[in-house]
This record gives sequence, C-alpha cells and structure tokens, in this order.
Amino acid sequence: MALDIRPLHDALGAEVRGLDLTRPLSDETLDQLNAAFVRYHLLCLRSAPLTAQDFAALARNFGEPQEQLHSNRHHPDVPEVSVLESTYDCAADKPDDLASVRLSGWHTDDSYFAVPAKATMLQILVAPDAGGETLFCNTASAYDDLDAAQRHRLDSLQAVHRFDTPRAKGLAEALVGDDEITPDVTHPLARRLEETGRKAIYFNPNRTDHVVGMARKQSDALLDQLHKHMTRARYRYDHRWQLGDVLLWDNRCLIHAVNTDYPVGQKRLHQRILLRGERPV
Repeated sequence: MALDIRPLHDALGAEVRGLDLTRPLSDETLDQLNAAFVRYHLLCLRSAPLTAQDFAALARNFGEPQEQLHSNRHHPDVPEVSVLESTYDCAADKPDDLASVRLSGWHTDDSYFAVPAKATMLQILVAPDAGGETLFCNTASAYDDLDAAQRHRLDSLQAVHRFDTPRAKGLAEALVGDDEITPDVTHPLARRLEETGRKAIYFNPNRTDHVVGMARKQSDALLDQLHKHMTRARYRYDHRWQLGDVLLWDNRCLIHAVNTDYPVGQKRLHQRILLRGERPV
C-alpha cells in the first residue's frame, strides 16, 4: 500500500496510513514522514498494538530515545519504553474535581530538564469506551498570531521550569526509588524550531513557575495571558484514540492535556518513548 498522509485538523496533525510498523522503514518513507512531522508537528500512525521491542525500534527512526523519569514505569525488558496506566480502578480513584488530575493540565513533556525531549511517541494499548482523548494546542501558530510588540517582548524573556509548581492545578506525581527531583532550569519563553527557524511559545503550565526578573504578580499575569491565548480553539486538535494508534508529536511547539473523564474500571494503557532534543534557544 502506498503511503497516505492527510491532515487531521487545520490546527495541527496528520494521519498516516499504509505502513507496516513491524518492518523496517525505507529511506524514502522516512524522508516523507520527517517532512510531514516538521509540517504538521504531530503524526498519527495507524497500527495494531506493538511489542515494546517493535515500538522502540520504530521510535529510533525518528531520534535517540532517552531514559524517562519514574523508573518504576520502565518496561522490564526495554527500559527506554515506559508503560503508562491511568485507569480509575475504583470510584474513590476518580476525583470529583477532574482538574486536580495532573494529566488534565496543559503541558509539554520534560521541560524540567535543561535539555528537554524533542518529541514524544505514544501508543495506546487499551482504551476506555468513552473519554480519555489527548488534546493538543499549536504554540507556534499562537506565537505567529501575536503582534510584533508581543513577539519582541517574549523573545527577550526567560522562565523558570520546576518539577512542581504551585501554578499547576494538579499535584505532581511523587517520585520513587532512585528518581530525584531535577533542579530548576531556565528556558526562553519563545524557542526556535531548529529545522525551520520558526518560533513557538515555550510555556508549560504544569511546570513553568515564573518569568525571570518579574515579581510574582506580574509574572502570573503574563503567564495567565499566554495560557488563555495559546489554548484557544483555533490552535487545538483533540485526538480520539483508536486501538493501536501511535502518536509522534513535537514537544517544542505543542502542548497537550488529557480528558480525564472516562469510566471507572475501564483500563487506559499506553506505552511511551521520549526522543532527545536540543537545549531551547
């Protein structure tokens, strides 16, 4: 079957059909996929569920996997793969205020590291009957739509990212075993995409604590303004999972969140790999 790439939404994303993800990908196919990734920022590869070994082999076509925080989630045979379960096992596990569930907050992966992951690859292995969608917003388009003065201001600002911040609505997951909370890091509020030079707002509402050089009140006001702007409907795509879907997305210019309103007792299970990036500039 010929490779078929078609947009998922005006805001971002493309669906890819015609691949057997258990087999090596040709150079021509990889060129097409990488070009589509740069253009659409998110690829949905339709597939059957993969073994952890095949999933890791697929990810290596797009970059170098890096070890993820929360070592208790590492796959026992393929440690670069994390197994992520977000099931509500019983009624007490599902809070009345779903905003308190960390996954429901907008975020980008790994920004609490000095060199955050460039991309995330995530495959759904078990899906609930309803809910559980992953939502995405395009912060490059959000940056483009700022006026020149606003862009100039963001270009001059840095922000501190922390493993946990009181600005986040949900509590950060506790670390266990040999995991350690990472030290605070500073990143630009607008970062450049290496392939194109395009800029994107780089603000992680779950991890960005404050803008450097601003009083807390002033910093919060700016971050709240950015949050409202970059999560507008025009920048947003909601992905309704089909069993086996593999999503590959760009953490440099997308934020994501989860619709955590899904049935109690219905498993929601993914496997994930993070791909190494470069220091934001």
